Amino acid sequence: MQTGLFALIKRAFRSQPAMHPVEHGMARRWIKQRLVAVFPELRNNPAALERAYLTLSLEPRPGQGGDEAETVFELRSPGEP
Repeated sequence: MQTGLFALIKRAFRSQPAMHPVEHGMARRWIKQRLVAVFPELRNNPAALERAYLTLSLEPRPGQGGDEAETVFELRSPGEP
């Protein structure tokens, strides 16, 4: 019983798995495609598109199950680590 309890505690406090670089790149590309769809003036201006992407401070992370999707995007404020 005690080993089951320790396994349950370890599972609860385990950190999130790192997102694979390919998935991170796909998320970045999807966000940029959405920006271009909403703001057509960014279509032929890669520098402005990159600035707009960085201004959003979107961080993709794997979903935590339950009612979350596989990938979840979190907005980070500039002062937040």
